[in-house]
This record gives sequence, C-alpha cells and structure tokens, in this order.
Amino acid sequence: MTITTPDWATRFSERMSRVRASEIRELLKLLDQPDILSFAGGIPNPGLFPTQRIQAGYDAILADPKLAAQALQYSVSEGYLPLRDWIAERMTRDGMPCDAGNIMLTAGSQQALDLLGKLFLTRGDTVMVARPTYLGALQAFNGYEPAYLDLPEAGLVEGLDAATRERATGALGYFVPDFANPTGQSLTLAERETLLDLAGDLDMTLIEDAAYRELRFSGEALPTLLSLDIARSGGIEAARTLFCGTFSKTLSPALRIGWVCGPRAVIEKLVLLKQGADLHLSTINQMVAHRAVVEGYDQHLGMLRSAYGANARTIMAALDRHMPPGVTWSRPQGGMFVWVWLPEGMDGKVVLERALAEERVAFVPGEPFFAEVPTANALRLSYSLPDAAQIEDGVARLARLIGRMG
Repeated sequence: MTITTPDWATRFSERMSRVRASEIRELLKLLDQPDILSFAGGIPNPGLFPTQRIQAGYDAILADPKLAAQALQYSVSEGYLPLRDWIAERMTRDGMPCDAGNIMLTAGSQQALDLLGKLFLTRGDTVMVARPTYLGALQAFNGYEPAYLDLPEAGLVEGLDAATRERATGALGYFVPDFANPTGQSLTLAERETLLDLAGDLDMTLIEDAAYRELRFSGEALPTLLSLDIARSGGIEAARTLFCGTFSKTLSPALRIGWVCGPRAVIEKLVLLKQGADLHLSTINQMVAHRAVVEGYDQHLGMLRSAYGANARTIMAALDRHMPPGVTWSRPQGGMFVWVWLPEGMDGKVVLERALAEERVAFVPGEPFFAEVPTANALRLSYSLPDAAQIEDGVARLARLIGRMG
C-alpha cells in the first residue's frame, strides 16, 4: 500500500487565496521580547481591566447552584436577555431607540463583521471602505470575495464619478465614524450626514463599527450614524445602518462579547448564521459581563478615558518634539491610535525592518490598511500599552531613525 501525503493547497477552496495572516497578529509576538518597545498592538491595557468586578461576578454565579446551572448550560443564540436589555436601554439613551429584539450578541465585534459579510456579500459584490480602514474588517470580508471600493479622501463622498457611483450602487459600506482604527480620526457631523445622503442615494447598506466610541477623552460627542439614520427614517426598522458594538475595549477582550444592532429582519437572519457558526456565546461570560456593567460602568469608562487620554497627550507632545520635518500625524480625541504620514517615497515596511533592527521599536506599517489602492508611506502607532516614559523614548528612537532615512 502506498501512503501519500495530501497536497492540501490544492484542496482548499478558491476563497482561501484571499485569506492571509494578519500583520498585526504577527507583530504581537514581539511583545514577548523584553527589549522591544512596541507601539504595534492596538489592544487594551490589562492594568485597566475591571479584574475584581469580573472575578466577583464569576464567584457569585458559581456559588449559586441555580445560577451556576444556567451559566454552564447551552443558551439562546440571540444572547443573554438581561444583557441585551441593558445594551438596548443604553443605545436608546444615545439616540438609537431599540429593544432587545434589535440586538444579537456576538463573539466580539469581529464575529459580527464576519456574519454580516456572510449575510450580505456574494462573490464580486462591492464593499466601500475609508482610506485607510480597519484591517480586521478586510480580513472578515475577504473570505466572501468582494470587490473593494475606496471612499475618495477629498471631501469624503463629494465628486464621485459615474463609474464609481455605478460600482457603489447597492454596495455594503463599512465605516468607523469615531476614533477609527488605524487613524484615530473621526467623521465630522457634516461628513456623517453626507455619508448617509450617499447611502440613501445609492441604496447602500452601512455597517457602523463603534468599537472605540466609548473612549472619547476630549471634544464633544457626535451622534452615531445609526442615530442620524433613525432620525431620518423614523425608526430602527426602517434604518439602513447596522451598528456593531463591543465590550472588548472597555471590559476585557477575553470575554469575547460584542453585538449587532439593527432591524429585526436583519437580526433574525444573523441569528440563523450564528446558530450554524457557534450556537451561542459563553453563557457564563455573558452573565458576568452583565454584572460588570449594571453598576459603575460609566465610572469605569471615565477611568479608561483619563488613562488613554493622558497617553494620547504624551505621544502628541513627543511627536511634536522629536519628529523631523516632512512627517505629519493625526490628532485623535479618543481611541488608541495615531496615524503617521511619512515623507513621500518612504516605505513603512522598510522603516519597520530598520526600526526593529536598529532601534528595537515596533509599530504597524500602513500599507495593509488600504483595501483598493495601497499607500506605503504611513504607519500606525498605538499608545494604549506603553507608559509615559516608554512613549517618550520610543517616539524619540523612531524619529531618530526616520531622520536618518530621510
């Protein structure tokens, strides 16, 4: 008998040619090297997790036989009703009237993006995104083989030519209006209104990724796309915007709890897809998360905003102080990221290679964040993990290298 090893590459589906490793996931491995000063991983600071509150939740649930039996059992795919009720009440207060029937809990907002891609995308369909956009969204959508369309940078949606409008008609639009990953920038109120005008004109479905919305540390809060959409359409059932939220940036990523809010007709289909994917989230994690948010959540958010805001001010000052001429950057009012534009002709990947070798500094090069037309002379810095001294030192090292390369 002849034993042969399968040639697995020939057996994978065609769509796997679109699925690639995340450069960010690979860079996270560098965090294990103690001499690397990393601005790479856009992850929450573990020192800010509400660890004691989470521990108390598990203890209380498991100590009660009735609650423990519920927490360790299978559950409904829509998600734990008390938590969905809490989310709906909070979203209603934020200008998005809805109820638990408009919400499905997901394994972080990343699963929400994957399920929405599965629901709406047929091979070759158009997805409109910002330039640049969240790399994780591109990874979620890539498996469904879409064609990407960059939203024009100048004037946001103004000046779309006839060919672009044809491609965008009926498209799925993905946007992060508040403190976007990777740029840290937000859409103005006028840009939000214009985007909704475009979506209505071209019959687009919009996905609003609000992963960082709760982390505003300066400036005035702006209405969500969904709230503006509801005001126009008369209610969530008539809205074209699907809102994705998450507790990963505020409570803990390990709980893996996000949600989608939208019309019931969409939620009902998403529930069917979730049943086929993983049945439901961890019941006990949902119950613990509910206990963690029902009391003191706004105080916890205040602590997060203060900490990330202090880091943002530190990195802004360090960039002002150290970066050579020709380098510019965003000035976020929330979230975890600064986007740095390098001089023309400078490649972020080349800068990263030399930064690791010569200055022991890590970051994420900008090119992977572009869906349609790549741009190389950019990079993303995350200020969520390093302390003030590390931020100052790391920016000084990076600026020194960029100066040498210029």
